[in-house]
Amino acid sequence: MKSINFVSFLTVQGFFIKAQNAQDILAYTLLITAFFYLFSHFTISFFIRFSPIRQELFPKSRHEVDLDYFAKEITKRETVIDDAQDFLEALDRKYANKTKRKKEKA
Repeated sequence: MKSINFVSFLTVQGFFIKAQNAQDILAYTLLITAFFYLFSHFTISFFIRFSPIRQELFPKSRHEVDLDYFAKEITKRETVIDDAQDFLEALDRKYANKTKRKKEKA
């Protein structure tokens, strides 16, 4: 999760405190928003400072090649499935016609 999303998430948590009147709502909103905002920044700064995880560049070109390959494979499989479905529908029509003819003869 991006750090700005974490800040926003924790800041919004302050708005779920119940209050009795408008002045309380305003006071709670300001205090809780400030607390959660500062708390989230404090948490993120410690996480970034002491975390061995570092930002890595996304290998976009490799992923694009992989996704193109997967898209081609899906297209091939869809073609095979469509052909199989057409074949089965043709068989169904063939056997339906045979049973119709048998009923007419009987």
